[in-house]
Amino acid sequence: MSIRVAIVDDQALMRDGFSMILDAQPDIEVVGDAANGRLGVELCQRTRPDVVLMDIRMPVLDGIEATRLIAADEDCPTKVLVLTTFDLDEYVYSAVRAGASGYLLKDAPAHELVAAVRVIAHGEALLSPSVTKRLIEEFARHPEPGATDSVSLPDDLTDRERETLELMALGLSNREIAARMFIGEATAKTHVSRLLMKLGVRDRVQAVVLAYESGLVRPGTSLKKDAESN
Repeated sequence: MSIRVAIVDDQALMRDGFSMILDAQPDIEVVGDAANGRLGVELCQRTRPDVVLMDIRMPVLDGIEATRLIAADEDCPTKVLVLTTFDLDEYVYSAVRAGASGYLLKDAPAHELVAAVRVIAHGEALLSPSVTKRLIEEFARHPEPGATDSVSLPDDLTDRERETLELMALGLSNREIAARMFIGEATAKTHVSRLLMKLGVRDRVQAVVLAYESGLVRPGTSLKKDAESN
């Protein structure tokens, strides 16, 4: 089945360009586009795409608030891939908190855009490599006020699942988690899937948010320090 994609951007040229790139793929179908966040939310409610490409700076309703509305709609299966020219911490941080499953810069090569759509459509999460490290540092430096007092992890998480969540929050992939925990990659993937289900989150990005907000991962946490303590 085709991956159904919607495009929300206030620049017609960008919408047309993204459409051409994605429609050229045999497994991707562009189901519509919108010129602002409000129309984008309505488009997603109407067409229920698998993925929506979301610009950040737009009139009427910006991409951050549009993302928040889409992610909060339990009846809408759409996952948000934020596309922007702004490689700035505040936008990344806000987009992820709003519920975005991915973040990619508009100057990324066409093949990276196509790959990002496929990754997110299949339930994974994606952040541009250039912003991933800073995003994690931002969570560590500026946790949401009162978050660690009000957010808690499920009591039924196993030790393995907690360890998996910690490693995810430090930016490790399934393969890296497997190597770190001395297990197979398929087992690591199973741990991640069960963890997301227990946490009640859509994807890895939202799991990382919860890891920081619950206090499981704190400022200064690093793989090097973790290794030295074992």
